[in-house]
Amino acid sequence: MLKVFVMLVIALPVSAAPLFDDNAVIEAEIIGPLATLIANKESRDERPFILRVNGIDHDVAVSTRGKSRARVCSFPPLRIRFAADDAARTVFAGQEKLKLVTQCKKHKRSAANVLEELAAYRIYNLISDLSYKVRLLHIRYTDTDAEPKSEVKEEYGFLIESKTGFSERTGLEPAKLKGVTRSAFNQQQIAQVYVFQYLIGNTDWSLVMADGDDECCHNGELFKAEAELHYVPYDFDLAGLVDARYARPDPALGIRTVRKRRYRGYCVPKEALVSAMSTIKARRSDILQVANEIPGLPAKEAAASIKYLEKFFVEAENEEKLLKTFQKRCL
Repeated sequence: MLKVFVMLVIALPVSAAPLFDDNAVIEAEIIGPLATLIANKESRDERPFILRVNGIDHDVAVSTRGKSRARVCSFPPLRIRFAADDAARTVFAGQEKLKLVTQCKKHKRSAANVLEELAAYRIYNLISDLSYKVRLLHIRYTDTDAEPKSEVKEEYGFLIESKTGFSERTGLEPAKLKGVTRSAFNQQQIAQVYVFQYLIGNTDWSLVMADGDDECCHNGELFKAEAELHYVPYDFDLAGLVDARYARPDPALGIRTVRKRRYRGYCVPKEALVSAMSTIKARRSDILQVANEIPGLPAKEAAASIKYLEKFFVEAENEEKLLKTFQKRCL
């Protein structure tokens, strides 16, 4: 079973879009009515902006997005839509709509949180090809609503590969379902998700439909390959690795802080968990190095991230004990 899955991943088609094929930081400027956009963030109306990269101005439509972050952040996450054919022969070639993760609040911890969440995505990229790619931007925001002498804001943010881009890259088809069963999933892939979420201390996800949604699943997208489903996670701001100031665990979980790890996976065959553990443990040095490779992440925060991840690997040294814990707490 494992060999078949590995062969499938190797044979996947590669996207021709260049944006997510490189980890170099993109210097960008976003110009437009930011104050108006943020003041009306609940409306999700698109407004005309200019995205300037490499001396090229892209006419884009920008809207706010997100649920919890739209409520708690003074600067909400954004969605950028490119005009048809505007991005051709640029770094954005092939892109239509992209999510932009922004700095939630003005303080330094919030600035680090953006980069720590980026690290979570890149860690999962090391574990599985069936993961959303990301690209870091250093952004200069110019608010056309502001006074000419107003301070210009410069912050980090990152773009997330679109569902369409992921589908084209992997060959998997999006699946829109209201509910799922354990047996519907590729057991190897879903076990990797479970152990990864435990590694980064993320409990803000599930394989059921969230309140207010019309399809499964919470903080993840479903894709299908033949008769099997694959769950691709996103949104890691409430993970222990990120430790955002606004992050609080669900009281039903019985943990007091998001830094406390709690296994939330469905029950899967033990051999699937063993395989997932082996995959992650084999990438230990690369995973621990990710934080040190994130531009702009202060040394103190990078060290704290590495220490948090190392605790998982220390725990995983007694693999049999950890697997028993997973099997005891599985849903």
